[in-house]
Amino acid sequence: MRTLLRCTFPVEASNAALNEGRLQKTLQTLLERLKPEASYFFSEDGRRGGFFVFDLKDPSDIPSIAEPLFTQLHASVQLFPVMNLDDLRAGLEKAAKNR
Repeated sequence: MRTLLRCTFPVEASNAALNEGRLQKTLQTLLERLKPEASYFFSEDGRRGGFFVFDLKDPSDIPSIAEPLFTQLHASVQLFPVMNLDDLRAGLEKAAKNR
C-alpha cells in the first residue's frame, strides 16, 4: 500500500544526532530500506522533518521502520495511506458504482 511517512525531529536531539553522524546514517538506512518513490525534507516550527512516500508491503513492517526514528532521532512519526491521481480516479469510479 502506498504510504506517506511523516517525521519530525526535536532540535536538540537532532543536533546531537547530526554532530554524531546518526542523523545521516539513520536517514540513509531508511532511504535504502524504503526505496521511496519520493522523499522531501523541510523545517516545521523550527524542527527538522521529512516526508517519504513508499510501498508498505505489510503492516507488521511498521515497528521496524519507525523504531530507528524513535530511538536514534527521538522523532515524531506518522504514517498515512495515500493515493496518486490514478488511484484516486479508480477509487472515485468504484465509489460511483456503489451509490
